[in-house]
This record gives sequence, C-alpha cells and structure tokens, in this order.
Amino acid sequence: MRFIGLVLFGLLASCAAKSVVKESPLSHTREPWYHSSAQKNGTVLKKRYEIEHDGAPKGPLPVHFKAVKPVNEPLSRYGNPEAYRVDGHKYEVMTSSSGYRTRGLASWYGTKFHSKRTSSGEDYDMYALTAAHKTLPLPTYVRVKNLNNGRVAIVKVNDRGPFHSGRVIDLSYAAAAKLGLFPKGTAPVEIEALTIAGKGKAHTAHYYLQAGAFESDKLASVLRGKLARLTPSPVFIEKAQQRYLVRVGPFADKRMVEQLKVALVKNGVTGSFALLI
Repeated sequence: MRFIGLVLFGLLASCAAKSVVKESPLSHTREPWYHSSAQKNGTVLKKRYEIEHDGAPKGPLPVHFKAVKPVNEPLSRYGNPEAYRVDGHKYEVMTSSSGYRTRGLASWYGTKFHSKRTSSGEDYDMYALTAAHKTLPLPTYVRVKNLNNGRVAIVKVNDRGPFHSGRVIDLSYAAAAKLGLFPKGTAPVEIEALTIAGKGKAHTAHYYLQAGAFESDKLASVLRGKLARLTPSPVFIEKAQQRYLVRVGPFADKRMVEQLKVALVKNGVTGSFALLI
C-alpha cells in the first residue's frame, strides 16, 4: 500500500479577493487507502477511494532493466517530514541513511499506482528500479539482496511504505522481477544504503555501538562472531593502545543504536554503549 499524494493548489475565488491554498508538509505523500484526483475547474485535489486491484501488467516478466546509477542529490521537498502517522502508527523519518543496513520481508506494488505521484513528488514508474520505505530519507539509493536466491538490485527509494505489518520495503514491479520475487510476491531481503560522496561535502559524525573491550584479540574475535550472527550491520575490531574494541556501525542516529542494545541484552550481551564519532 502506498502513501498517496494529496496536492493542494490553485486559487479559491471570493467576491472581492483570491487566496492561495497552501500545501501541508505531507501534501505529496501517499495515503494507503485513497488517491487524489484533480477537478477540471481547478481549485482543490480531492480524495477518492480506490477500488481497483493492484497487480502486474499483462505479458511476460521483464528481463531487461535500466540500471540505476546512484548520484549525490538533495533531499526531496516532499515526503521528508520529521514524523508522520498512518493508521495510528507514528513513523520518524531518518535524517541520514548513512550506515543503514537491515533484513526483513520485501513486497512489491504495480499497476494500481503506475504513473501516480510518489511521496517524493516523482511519478511512480513500475518499470523503473525504485522502492518505497517507511523511514529512509527520500531519495536514498539502496542495494537489495534476495536472501532466497542471491539476486541483487540497486534501487532508488522515492516513496513511502509498505504499511503492512512485518514488511520493510516495497519494490517496484521491475525491481521485484529483477530480484525474483515472483510468483510468490514476497521474499526475505537484506537492504544496505549506499553512500554517495559529494565534492566538498563536510564530514558527518555517526553513531557506533561499542560492545566490548579486551586485552586479547581472540576474545574480541569471539564477540565479533557472536554479534555478526545477531545483526546485519558491520561488526569490526579496532585496536586502541593495548585493547581490542568491538564495535558495530555506523548508524545514522542514536535511536538505531538503542534498538540494537535492547536486542543484544536479550541475547546475553550486556554493557554496550553508544559512541558518536
């Protein structure tokens, strides 16, 4: 399901003056239960319910895809509020995608939303390699790997969703075909945000989780191995003076570190803490 755009524009006439309808911060994001349709006379885009069923276009699955080349570009004017709500759930949009890496279930969307406005303001093209994510900044380029078959695709995240419980990313029809999601329609995937360096770009500090410090590199390696089984984020050992530090990261914000700390405690790893480097 998508977070469908509600664009407010035009002029509202009165007897003596005209006033402009201002856009709300989420005016171009997609709601999962309706889409917008413009009135011919011009003033406001109104909601109307969608009853058509989403699905794949007629014909065989595509086998040729236009490659996505990640570029350094500014955040979209639309779809990047600090937070938004859908069906009573609050989603906080990340300020940076740096260090983002996770695993979860991928789904896809197709004909129902083709050519309609995405949360970033771009039109959805089901034949392009794109995706929707609930909290990554728009746009973000990510590498998606199907853990069932090993297929990999680089896609541009330019939309919000999926809002089905348990799903982490909604792929375009083309991206789903490239990754081999059909005929089932879902698959476990690993998602990794790609960092695109820009000229003159200032260094950005990132959060890390320090899980342990040891005098023995063998003990540090044991912990690193355990952590690698508990998180898809990079786990590494850094030597500082006479100690071996086991760290995880980088992460875009401290909240992600705190979530990992909770997961580690449940698996018997205590005493970890956040670092800003």
